Amino acid sequence: MPSYKLTYFNGRGRAEVSRLIFAAAGQKYEDVRYEFDQWPAHKAEMLLGQMPVLEVDGVKLPQSAAIARFLAKQFHLAGKDNFEQAKVDAAVDTIYDIYKTWAPSRFGEDPVKKEALSKKFFGEELPKQLQNLETLGKLYGNGGHFFVGNQLTWADLFFHTITETLLGINADCLNNFPWLKDNRAEVEKQPKIAEYLKNRPRTEL
Repeated sequence: MPSYKLTYFNGRGRAEVSRLIFAAAGQKYEDVRYEFDQWPAHKAEMLLGQMPVLEVDGVKLPQSAAIARFLAKQFHLAGKDNFEQAKVDAAVDTIYDIYKTWAPSRFGEDPVKKEALSKKFFGEELPKQLQNLETLGKLYGNGGHFFVGNQLTWADLFFHTITETLLGINADCLNNFPWLKDNRAEVEKQPKIAEYLKNRPRTEL
């Protein structure tokens, strides 16, 4: 089996979906976590000068989406055939839409503008995107609780990790989306995922 090393900050962020994939697969890997004040000393070591970086037998792979998609395919969490993989990618891309609209209110510098953008995001934009996700889950999930084919894929893991942060800001944001709430609960019932969530480092983000 290949050896795996995943390097990122000591937080969930853009690496947590890959950590969840490793957990679901029961795959051992080296989980390297840098504190933010350690980052400048290691930036030059990173391919493209950014994290996360996955090393597979010493070969480095950058970009969080490429890493997660590779790992999902490697451990059979990307869909059973090409069309199922496309359905998973459709769900994942819709989750990335949440990231794109959320980022200005999350990382902007003007606190007044950030507050206004956050209010608009949680009040208007997020509900639309969550409805899109619930539509896809009901369409592709074959009547089950997972996004595609009534089996766990990395779309479910990705949704779990982004909504963990969203729920930390607005605990009610999923209240009108029962299918999505059930999806999160089903992910947390998976024994390997439950064990990982219980034992992982506690971080704010």
